[in-house]
Amino acid sequence: MGKIKNSGLQDILLNGSMESDSDYIPIIADGDDNELKNTDIPDVLPVLPLRNTVLFPGVVLPITVGRKKSLQLIQDVYKGSRLLGALAQRDYTIDDPKKEDLFSIGTVAEILKILEMPDGSTSVIIQGKRRFTTMEFVADEPYYKASVQPLNDITSKNDSEFNAIVGSLKDLSIKIAQFSANVPPEATFAVKNIENSTFLINFICSNTDINVENKQTLLEIDSLKDRGVQAISYLVKEVQMLELKQDIQKKVKTDMDKQQREFMLNQQMKTIQDELGGNPVEQEINELKEKGKDKKWSKEVARFYEKEVEKLHRLNPAAGEYSVQYTFCQTLAELPWNEFTEDNFDLKNASKVLDEDHYGLEKVKERILEHLAVLKLKNDMKAPILCLYGPPGVGKTSLGKSVARALDRKYVRMSLGGLSDESEIRGHRKTYIGAMPGRIIQNIKKVKTSNPVFILDEIDKVSKHFHGDPASALLEVLDPEQNSEFHDNYVEMDYDLSKVMFIATANTLNTIAPPLRDRLELIEVSGYLVEEKIEIAKRHLIPKQLENHGLKKSEVTFPKKTIELIIDGYTRESGVRELDKKIAKIIRRVAKKIAFEEPYNKKLTKDDVREYLGVTEYSKERYQGNEFAGVVTGLAWTAVGGEILFVETSLSKGKGTLTLTGNLGDVMKESAMLAHEYLKSHAEDLGLNPEIFSNWNVHVHVPEGAIPKDGPSAGVTMVTSLASAFTQQKVKKNLAMTGEITLRGKVLPVGGIKEKILAAKRAGITEIILSEENKKNLEEIKDEYLKGLNFHFVKTIMDVLDFALLKTKVNRPVKL
Repeated sequence: MGKIKNSGLQDILLNGSMESDSDYIPIIADGDDNELKNTDIPDVLPVLPLRNTVLFPGVVLPITVGRKKSLQLIQDVYKGSRLLGALAQRDYTIDDPKKEDLFSIGTVAEILKILEMPDGSTSVIIQGKRRFTTMEFVADEPYYKASVQPLNDITSKNDSEFNAIVGSLKDLSIKIAQFSANVPPEATFAVKNIENSTFLINFICSNTDINVENKQTLLEIDSLKDRGVQAISYLVKEVQMLELKQDIQKKVKTDMDKQQREFMLNQQMKTIQDELGGNPVEQEINELKEKGKDKKWSKEVARFYEKEVEKLHRLNPAAGEYSVQYTFCQTLAELPWNEFTEDNFDLKNASKVLDEDHYGLEKVKERILEHLAVLKLKNDMKAPILCLYGPPGVGKTSLGKSVARALDRKYVRMSLGGLSDESEIRGHRKTYIGAMPGRIIQNIKKVKTSNPVFILDEIDKVSKHFHGDPASALLEVLDPEQNSEFHDNYVEMDYDLSKVMFIATANTLNTIAPPLRDRLELIEVSGYLVEEKIEIAKRHLIPKQLENHGLKKSEVTFPKKTIELIIDGYTRESGVRELDKKIAKIIRRVAKKIAFEEPYNKKLTKDDVREYLGVTEYSKERYQGNEFAGVVTGLAWTAVGGEILFVETSLSKGKGTLTLTGNLGDVMKESAMLAHEYLKSHAEDLGLNPEIFSNWNVHVHVPEGAIPKDGPSAGVTMVTSLASAFTQQKVKKNLAMTGEITLRGKVLPVGGIKEKILAAKRAGITEIILSEENKKNLEEIKDEYLKGLNFHFVKTIMDVLDFALLKTKVNRPVKL
């Protein structure tokens, strides 16, 4: 239905506000059917062609008249009977229609009012009275005139079906009025208030949004009931079309509302951002571009970076890929490409720094100073890959800090303990969710320089996994010939690690993969001697713990004997980590006494140590004399330093079986069997009857049976113990020995000489037997640690027995 401008005829007459006939809904005056039927119609009527509309009986229709013929017709009719015949044009585009261009059935109309509009046009209000059919046209000029015959509408009185049709028309009309946004509320009001069924049907037929042909079809139907049914079919189609349009409009409106809402919010956000200083996304991209301008990277990397930033610029900030790309560009920009700190080549200062931070470790310090010397002279040396290996707590990791301080380089530490994923070294490709660079590149980015001192801690604890072998990934990192082009999967560009000074640390070399071990320059960091631990405690540990606990040096002092008691009685380690804990515990107890204002000794005594730390946890092995045959003192190496080891042999009547006890490993058992067999084959050289070995059972025991023991270095101790038992000769007093034996009687060199010698010295040993080939190891030990010891270097087992066994027998020898 079209627009309704006014709700009644009086409004139109008063306001005179009409546009064109196609823009208005005709107004209907409710009345009686007889009024229309009894209208007198002349035999000849002037004919007014109507464009794009059909007039129905009872309907008031405002039209705009523009044709000269039509204006002449209106003026002549208005002066006379005011009646004319309204015929609809078949084609509304024809300006001067011919007779055949007009439908034959029309409506007699009465001119109600002629209005002269402000724009100079003429509007006419007409009301339909009665249908007619054209018999023939009798005149063409000045306008058409035709002879007509009236037509009567067939009505249905008190017909329930007719009433239902009228009700349906009302409901459909109201529904259309509600659906259509172009129909004002007055239309619904008009339909509800028309009481006459004939007037209502004609009103709805006139205002239905259908074409002229269909309206003409409705006008030509004589029966009001049939006209109503046909109108219902048209209205149902219109309702269905309007419902479909409404559904489509709702969907489109929802999408448009969402887009408009987002657009408005984005515009508001942009305005707020501009007020605050600009769009943050643009600021981020501009910042990345500015960072790229200041970098010292190569042209290849610069081109790659610019390409990635442009890619970021093209992405929608709301997309998930944007944050991934931004993080990637930010990582590239934050990496210190070709940015280096300046090395300090003051070698005297470097030596001073190393001595200040660490006591001992002469070999390590010497190697670092050698590197600095070469770097100073050449100024272009690929950094070596040092590997410090030794027991826990000896200062391998902290040594890296000292090296960094000596060189004035940045320090970074990466723990490899338990590392099992190769991507931890090489990184993940950025296509993965949560991708990031490997830890090598991450640490380089953190210290913001490409030549730090990089500590690879616990390299011996790297393990294989189904995610890959990290040790294999480290091959490229730790090869000076390859790490100038280190490839990280995330960065996608080769990064130069050749200026990084890598220092690896390990507790043991056995678990390091051979190809990786081959790339390392191995430097052993052995355990500290008691004397060295005393100096470390005095110089480093005690001052550090006093500062940590808020005490002054004058409030508590540690005499040398007290420190030695703590080391011997409460720690058993190669390093000083446990010693540090014990010192901290003592200082905490002293701090408590000071806080509670309790009396205490500022100069700690042994009794104070026992009070603060409790009873001694470890008893130091002391030499036990040579009163018994078959008891020999050996020297052993452990992870916590050197120890003395007693080997005891006893004989009993039997069939010559050999029994071994003391939680011995396979290698140590084999050494005992080897010693036994050697003595069997050389019985005559020792003045023994060969039948002894088949008549006497031999039991070899190594005390502290709960502690596992293994290794070949107890070979000479085993053979000496067995020989002493069989010969019942005493072993030389204050003697200890170490060395591996062979079936041919050779004495082979062993390791851990420094730790073993110090253990012997602590136990009160004065005579030590070593392999001739271990003589060179003494050159690395300070003379002060060798003072009071006599060394006897041997080549064969007989040399050992000749020196170790005394001619005198024990007081109560076993009768063999």
